[in-house]
Amino acid sequence: MARLEKLENGRQPADTVSLQTVGSQLDEESSLGSDSEVNGFPSSRETDKYGFIGGAQKYSAESAQDVPPEVLRQREVKWLDMLSNWDKWISKRFKKVRLRCQKGIPPSLRGRAWLYLSGGKVKKERNGEKFKELDSMEGDPKWMDVIERDLHRQFPFHEMFVSRGGHGQQDLLRVLKAYTLYRPEEGYCQAQAPIAAVLLMHMPAEDAFWGLVQICEKYLPGYYSAGLEAIQLDGEILNALLKRVCPIAYKHLDKHKIEPILYMTEWFMCAFSRTLPWASVLRVWDMFLCDGVKIIFRVGLVLLKSMLGTREKLKACPGQYETMELLRALEPKYMQEAYLVQQVLELPISVRNVEREHRVQLKRWRKTHGELRYKAAPRMHGARIIMDAEPHTRQDLRQKLPWHSDIWSSKADGKLVD
Repeated sequence: MARLEKLENGRQPADTVSLQTVGSQLDEESSLGSDSEVNGFPSSRETDKYGFIGGAQKYSAESAQDVPPEVLRQREVKWLDMLSNWDKWISKRFKKVRLRCQKGIPPSLRGRAWLYLSGGKVKKERNGEKFKELDSMEGDPKWMDVIERDLHRQFPFHEMFVSRGGHGQQDLLRVLKAYTLYRPEEGYCQAQAPIAAVLLMHMPAEDAFWGLVQICEKYLPGYYSAGLEAIQLDGEILNALLKRVCPIAYKHLDKHKIEPILYMTEWFMCAFSRTLPWASVLRVWDMFLCDGVKIIFRVGLVLLKSMLGTREKLKACPGQYETMELLRALEPKYMQEAYLVQQVLELPISVRNVEREHRVQLKRWRKTHGELRYKAAPRMHGARIIMDAEPHTRQDLRQKLPWHSDIWSSKADGKLVD
């Protein structure tokens, strides 16, 4: 297994034991397919309703909830009204926005809703031709070489990314290149690629770029920067919250000296996009972009509690090796859409809990490691706070129809069409 520094843009990692020893699953060994697999699909192979060939993204058919067409139509009408009056809804009726995100955003409007929730829409309008300018520039060869090597590893069984050099991979290259030019001090981190790829499945490249900017800078600041200090801190926060939510799982991991960074790095840095079946990924992202990182913590806690939460379950993993294997092969029933969403909504972990624990862990970090090397801006917990912090006009929120081309289909089932 490659070390965690593989994620670190080729920089030297922080001087900590965990960074020197932990294995990353974002390297060649965890790629979803070899070159021959990626390029070996005949054009007639069927895709599931999310665009994955043969339902490759883990149990998606079995784990998805079917929404009746009439309910979906009603939700679409409600979301169209919200998007047309976004300022009013976010400022005055945010609880209703949150509730509708928790129920699931209609597939035909998901990309547009994500852009509005993340603040990417305002960011895009306030920055005019910035993406076009970055898109026309030459990328730094240091980052371009790494990005190009990573392109075929991002969801290679999805119809958008199955072809080497196809439109999906080309747009992914454009988005990631643009980010390295937009934030040259950060450059590129491997875990940004699946984030950008998920966005590209739902929106054009320019919108995906601004969505990526918002996730990197507002939702998960510092995650993709040198040293990976932010993800290490959040690992300790997760551990502390686990002690409160599920003491038996916490004690088991502590007994076997299993540090959070060993199992949660990919979960958090990729926002579970490489872990869960696709129906669950989409529901988690709907809630994450509405309510921020507390959703990511809740998902992690639900999975840990489900897998390690009783003495009976712990009999299957008496040691460190068995426990790590269990966490690498999560039981499908715990990742199923209906179960996971319900558990996440019921878990009593708030923004206040996360922030309080962040202060505690930051204080401990400073005692053992000194000041953080990377000074990230404070993270923002969701759409309302981001909207309040970003100066904007009603014009910035105006919808420009048609919003998407035929690639981003308006079909209710969410499948991409050519």
